[in-house]
Amino acid sequence: MARRYLLDFEKPLVELEKQIEQIRELARDSEVDVSQQLLQLETLATRRREEIFRALTPAQKIQVARHPHRPSTLDFIQMFCEDWIELHGDRRGSDDQALIGGVGRIGQRAVMLIGHQKGRDTKENVARNFGMATPGGYRKALRFMEHADRFNLPIITFVDTPGAYAGLLAEEQGQGEAIAVNLREMFRLRVPVIATVIGEGGSGGALGIGVADRLLMFEHSVYTVASPEACASILWRDAGKAPEAAAALKITGQDLLSLGVVDEVLPEPAGGNNWAPLQAGEVLQEAIERNLDDLSSLSFDRLREARYKKFRAMGRVLESNTSDRGLTA
Repeated sequence: MARRYLLDFEKPLVELEKQIEQIRELARDSEVDVSQQLLQLETLATRRREEIFRALTPAQKIQVARHPHRPSTLDFIQMFCEDWIELHGDRRGSDDQALIGGVGRIGQRAVMLIGHQKGRDTKENVARNFGMATPGGYRKALRFMEHADRFNLPIITFVDTPGAYAGLLAEEQGQGEAIAVNLREMFRLRVPVIATVIGEGGSGGALGIGVADRLLMFEHSVYTVASPEACASILWRDAGKAPEAAAALKITGQDLLSLGVVDEVLPEPAGGNNWAPLQAGEVLQEAIERNLDDLSSLSFDRLREARYKKFRAMGRVLESNTSDRGLTA
C-alpha cells in the first residue's frame, strides 16, 4: 500500500494508520476475525481527523490548499462532464498550459469551463508552470469567455494559483494589462459566471478569472491578495512570520464570507478534498447547478447590474487592536 502524503499537523494520525494497516495485513494472512478491532481503530482515526481539521489555523489551511493530491480543475471537470472538449490557443501565438478551458455539460446544461491547472509531480508542474498563467493564458481565457457570451453559455471558472507568473517575459508581454482587460470584460458578460476557489487563490492571478456573479470557496481553500510568505517579508522582512501574516490577511472561507467577498463556503470531507475527491466533486456540482438555476432566471440587464453592485459593495475598514504597523486593512 502506497503511503499517503501527510501534512505536519496530521502526524498524530500516523501511528493509528500503521496499526490499521498491520491489522489488515493480519486479516489477509490468517483467518483471524479482526473486524471489531479494525472498526474501533478506524472510528478513532476518523474522530481524530475530524478534530484536527475542525481546528485548523489559517497557516494550516494554506498547507491543505496546496496539498499535491488536492483535486485540480481537470479532476473536477472529469467528474462533472462526460463530453468535455478542451479548447486551445489565444489566437496570438500562445497556448498557456497553466490556464485551460473548454466546453462541456453539467447536468443537462451546456457550459464553458475555465480554470488554473497545477501538476501532480515536479515534471507536470514545470509543464503547467505551477498553475501560474502568463498573459497568453489570460487572453486565452478571455477568448473562451467571449465565445461563451456569444453562444449564451454560462461560464464556470476554477481558481487554483499562487498568482500570475511574474517573470520578465510575462511583464514584457503585458501581464498587468491582460489581467486588467479580463476584469473589465468580465463585468460586461451577459451570461452567468460562477467562480470557485478550489485550492489556492492568489493575487491578480486569481482575479483574472474571478469576477463572478457567485464566488464559491471550499472551506480549506484560501483567497488572498498576496501569499503570507510575501506579506511577512514585506511587513517584517521575515518570511518566517508567515503564520502571523496568514491570520492577519483574513484568507479563509469563513473570514471572507463574513466580509462579503465570498458568497458560499462549501464543506470538505474530514481530511480535506484530497481525502475524498469524489465526495468533494458531488458537493461542488450540486452548488454549481443550484446557483446556475438561480442566475439563469435573471435577464441580461439585471444580471450585469447585480454583478456591478456586488463588487461595488465590497470593502471595509478594519481597525486593528495590534500595535504592529501594516495590519490595518
